[in-house]
Amino acid sequence: MMDLGPGPVLFVHAHPDDETLATGALVAALVAGGTEVAVVTATRGEMGEVVPGTVPAGAGPEELVAAREAELGRALRVLGVTTSAFLGTPPARAAGRPPRRYLDSGMRWVTPTVAGPAIESDHHSLTAAALDEVVDDLCAYIEVVRPSALVGYDVDGSYGHPDHVRCHHATLAAARRTGVDLYEVVSISHGNSADGPGAEWFHLAEHEPTVVEALRQHASQVTVHRLADGRHEVEHVGGQREPVLTSLGLRRR
Repeated sequence: MMDLGPGPVLFVHAHPDDETLATGALVAALVAGGTEVAVVTATRGEMGEVVPGTVPAGAGPEELVAAREAELGRALRVLGVTTSAFLGTPPARAAGRPPRRYLDSGMRWVTPTVAGPAIESDHHSLTAAALDEVVDDLCAYIEVVRPSALVGYDVDGSYGHPDHVRCHHATLAAARRTGVDLYEVVSISHGNSADGPGAEWFHLAEHEPTVVEALRQHASQVTVHRLADGRHEVEHVGGQREPVLTSLGLRRR
C-alpha cells in the first residue's frame, strides 16, 4: 500500500456516508494495519433524500440532522475510527469564531452519473461560505490531529457534487498551507484513470464485510443488498445501484 506516513491519516469528506461509500475499504485497511485514522465531515447531509421508514414520519430538519449524526458515529465505529469532527464545530473551527454549521449545498443530476450545482442553495451552505473560512476551519483541525497525510477528493469531486468539489479546493489549500501531504481519490465516474500519472490502485476486497456493516449504519441514505453470488450492492435513495466499492485509486498531489 502507498506509504501515507505513520499517521494519523485525516480523511476529508462532504457528507455522512461519503467516508464509507468512497473510502471505507481504505479506512478499514489502514486501521487493520495499525494506522490511526481521523475523519472530518463538512455537512450533515441535510439535503439528502431519506429512505422511507428510517426516520419518523413528520420529522423536521433537526431530527434528520440528529439521525445523520448518529448514523455517521455508528459507521465510524464499525470502521475503527475514534477521532472525528464536523467542520465548523470545535475543534474543527478556527479560533475566535463562533461555531457554525455548514449546510449541505444540494445538487442536481446533469447526466445519469454526474452531479452539478442545485438550482438554489441556502446561504448557509458549504458552497456559499467563503473558501478562506472553510480552509481556516480545516487547518484548525489539522493542527489538532497532526496528520501525516490528508486524503480527499480530486477536482471532479467523485461524481461532481458541489460539496465534494468545494472540499477538494479546501483540502488542497489546507495541504499547501500546512505542508501536509495530500492524496486524492481518483474520480472514476468522470472518466479519469487510476493508471494515470502518479496514481496507485488498491484492491481491498478483504475489507468488504467491514464496509458493508458500516454502510448498513447509514440506513436513512442507502440500502445494502446481498446478491446471489455473495457480492453486495448499494442502493441509493434515488434507486441507483452500484457495487460496494473496495477498489480505489490514490494520486499524490
